[in-house]
Amino acid sequence: MNTVKPKKFLGQHFLKDLDIAARIADTIDDTHRVSVLEVGSGMGVLTQFLLKKNIDLKVVELDRESVAYLQENFPDLEGRILGEDFLKMDFKALFPREFMVIGNYPYNISSQIFFKVLENKDQVPFCSGMIQKEVAERIASRPGKKAYGIISVLLQAWYDIEYLFTVGAHVFDPPPKVQSAVVSLTRNSRTTLPCNERLFKTVVKTAFNQRRKTMRNSLKPLLGKECEIFSDEIFNKRPEQLSVEEFIELTKLVAPYV
Repeated sequence: MNTVKPKKFLGQHFLKDLDIAARIADTIDDTHRVSVLEVGSGMGVLTQFLLKKNIDLKVVELDRESVAYLQENFPDLEGRILGEDFLKMDFKALFPREFMVIGNYPYNISSQIFFKVLENKDQVPFCSGMIQKEVAERIASRPGKKAYGIISVLLQAWYDIEYLFTVGAHVFDPPPKVQSAVVSLTRNSRTTLPCNERLFKTVVKTAFNQRRKTMRNSLKPLLGKECEIFSDEIFNKRPEQLSVEEFIELTKLVAPYV
């Protein structure tokens, strides 16, 4: 088996540039032996560099043709190729301790991948990889920017996010219609939110559902039209103007009224 045909329905765009693959692999700190899960290994362009590192590597790949290719061409991966859906994996059953996540992620599920990481934040201290440039900008965006939104706030509450570098379309097969970027997410020191975490998510999502309106108007579906706390100055702002810390304070403010 020489190559694997990229499948559009799986969002596959195989990286061809070995230098970029090596740079992505080098986002993993292997000073101490760590467990790493590579998502969407394809034909192993990134995998080959990860195998050279001092890590305990497992790879997950949904495409059966890619799994067969990896089995044939990477004998060192024997017993470490998981032919399943990353989004449905039970991390606690697979990894007894913390592990890192890396990959040239399928573009059609990249946001879902990061939300899966977020759900398992206590097990995943670090995550890096390649995604669409637009999604990377949203994840890393700061308050006041157009790209700042739900995924920005929810991820930045728990991770320090770094936009590392931009990648052009020509280094992929087939070339995507968008530019790409490599990002890293490093768990911050926060162990709990000083507010109700479920309500925090609800407040953030409700606010950005009407992002052009003031918080007073965007949160009416949650608090009603005449809530007494609407006189607070924070409700004069638009969602994109609020930092993570301000959303936490807002959540504490609205908690008695929901």
